[in-house]
Amino acid sequence: MNSTILNPDDFLGQPRVWTPERNAQAWETIYHILASNFSQQGPAGRLYIVCGVQGAGKSTWIRDHPAFFAPSACIIDAALPAARHRQRALALAREHAVPAHAVWIDIALDVALQRNLSRAADQQVPEAAVRNVHAMFEAPTVDEGFDSIHRVDATATST
Repeated sequence: MNSTILNPDDFLGQPRVWTPERNAQAWETIYHILASNFSQQGPAGRLYIVCGVQGAGKSTWIRDHPAFFAPSACIIDAALPAARHRQRALALAREHAVPAHAVWIDIALDVALQRNLSRAADQQVPEAAVRNVHAMFEAPTVDEGFDSIHRVDATATST
């Protein structure tokens, strides 16, 4: 079985339009998929939260490192800048005894902003949003419920 990659942007419709309501519904869809997958897989399942500011290269890293992830893993590809943003997914994993792993794509703000500008216009995130996420970002920790943390220094690498 293949891994399931869950990016809230994929649930915003086409054309991709972000509103608070659509974003909330996208996340509800993700949590529903997680709960369903975890209830089927139990402790054999795996949760990976690949987090970092917009433009860090999360999606590219996931695409370029498929062997890093366990088969049938649920992979969340989203900024999730603070522990409170990661809490619900981690709670679902705990509820089903599913191990949870963080992949933190760590990048300098100026590099993330440059990468964001190189995206197609309809994929760019407003600069203020990138700056806000960078300002509130909290590195993931085992104390919040991760079994492991893998930090990727994306500033020095091109994605």
